[in-house]
Amino acid sequence: MSADLILHSGLITTLDRGNPAASAVAIKDGRFLAVGREAEVMAHAGPDTKIVDLKGKRVLPGLIDNHLHIIRGGLNFNMELRWDGVRSLADAMSMLKRQVAVTPPPQWVRVVGGFTEHQFAEKRLPTIEELNAVAPDTPIFILHLYDRALLNGAALRAVGYTKDTPNPPGGEITRDASGNPTGLLLARPNANILYATLAKGPKLPFDYQVNSTRHFMRELNRLGVTGAIDAGGGYQNYPDDYAVIQKLADENQLTIRLAYNLFTQKPKQEKEDFLNWTKTSKYKQGDDYFRHNGAGEMLVFSAADFEDFREPRPDMPPEMEGDLEGVVRILAENRWPWRLHATYDETISRALDVFEKVDKDIPLTGLNWFFDHAETISERSIDRIAALGGGVAVQHRMAYQGEYFVERYGAAAAEATPPVARLLEKGVKTSAGTDATRVASYNPWVALAWLVTGKTVGGLRLTPQRNCLDRETALRMWTENVTWFSNEEGKKGRIAVGQFADLIVPDRDFFACPEDEISFITADLTIVGGRIVYGARDFASTDESTPPPAMPDWSPVRTFKGYGAWGEPDGAGKNSLRRTAMTNCGCANSCGVHGHDHASAWSSKLPVADLRSFWGALGCACWAV
Repeated sequence: MSADLILHSGLITTLDRGNPAASAVAIKDGRFLAVGREAEVMAHAGPDTKIVDLKGKRVLPGLIDNHLHIIRGGLNFNMELRWDGVRSLADAMSMLKRQVAVTPPPQWVRVVGGFTEHQFAEKRLPTIEELNAVAPDTPIFILHLYDRALLNGAALRAVGYTKDTPNPPGGEITRDASGNPTGLLLARPNANILYATLAKGPKLPFDYQVNSTRHFMRELNRLGVTGAIDAGGGYQNYPDDYAVIQKLADENQLTIRLAYNLFTQKPKQEKEDFLNWTKTSKYKQGDDYFRHNGAGEMLVFSAADFEDFREPRPDMPPEMEGDLEGVVRILAENRWPWRLHATYDETISRALDVFEKVDKDIPLTGLNWFFDHAETISERSIDRIAALGGGVAVQHRMAYQGEYFVERYGAAAAEATPPVARLLEKGVKTSAGTDATRVASYNPWVALAWLVTGKTVGGLRLTPQRNCLDRETALRMWTENVTWFSNEEGKKGRIAVGQFADLIVPDRDFFACPEDEISFITADLTIVGGRIVYGARDFASTDESTPPPAMPDWSPVRTFKGYGAWGEPDGAGKNSLRRTAMTNCGCANSCGVHGHDHASAWSSKLPVADLRSFWGALGCACWAV
């Protein structure tokens, strides 16, 4: 059989235990046709086969995010100034000032999560006074995790907050001595005040949202993401807010495989939502690019324990069990899997009481249900989940909030928060993701670095080595392990014959590069279903999916692009993690070939035994550092 596409001369990590390594793959009709040695794979070349030389580069299965708010993120991506990965507040404020200059009224400049003050060299957020100085007339909204939002005076006027505006339940509008709002909104600990305030801002028209979603998918492809499970989200209503992603699916323009969960939006009316949805929607409806995945992550509002480690752990109300049981019974009767947001073990244990009760009447066997987050899950709860056949989807929220957790609970408590290695050891279905775009960044390599190193983005070591994962295990958490959570085991997650042809060629060898470089890996080549959806550097000419320019023309995406302001390598992006690592390498002299990026040079894959001597022969001085 002739292949549509053949990739050869690579270093392919398949994650297929029966065939762990290969040098070439053949792809036909969106699936892997052959995986193995070059000679046997090249036998599938025909007159119309496209052939790509990998030039000895490492190849990995495509990354799958187990918890990404991709639908909501896509609707808003073109409006958002992303501070993800920006390493200095000075650079972040420079970006903000320049964006203010091009943003027309009545639009806002909004920085909506994905960063923490600890990533900045200054270790602080901007002040309200600094925001007012940058933008006296343009509304600015800055969301920091799910703990606070900063609004300048123009934004306060736009949302209508005054001395007479009451504090919502679980939130605080901070005020000055005269009772006037200062511009600082606090979740105490309920994040609804942050959601609700952001929802007052202008929205993009439908065609612009389509463009925005394409650019967000493009940014994810640039980082090697080929699939995701969408966890719904606040102010994301079904089916209205799904029209854009449905249009892209219908027109075969999705470059991310997407399974979506339905998230209730109505406190005290959750049961009605799920009764309606189980009548009008079918579990697994859709196709291999866009399909329904069950309920959650919000099942009932009385079970939502927001993850603000600056605040004391919230106690769930006494009605939690009754509310949750009503919904879970509906889901179990209709054989819908579910996911449940749960930060603390106190919430998890109470939810398990409900699940065990329902299981006695309606066996949960075969339902791929799971908890999200589970930062403080106990050994006892792990055992109960295993006994019921459930799973745990972890995300790298501690990489952004670890400093706050340590401040409240101590360093010892943070050593296994969440206890990823223990979950795997006990055989619980466990996978990894980001919970982007607000409470953490969408960059999967930051999450992988956290799993391997145990460090926050601010550099604090949380997890001792015994609780960290090796690189292959971490990679499996982002690939084959995720497929159980979307009921797609055997279809994707490995480079194996018959599975979906989703793979990436990272810009450096994930298994050989220094640990400190993992978080700034990007993709040189990303393939989804046999289609090249992103190509850069050696593979730029193969790219088939470049979207039209970001809309509107004042979009921050046109200038800054995405993570680490990579669109401005000599501007706001100059202090990105990679460049900071290079300039802080401590050596006296830069290399004429690699500058200060010595670590990248040392870990490069070259066909010689003595790498340093080889580089020296070519004029590289990294060998001498």
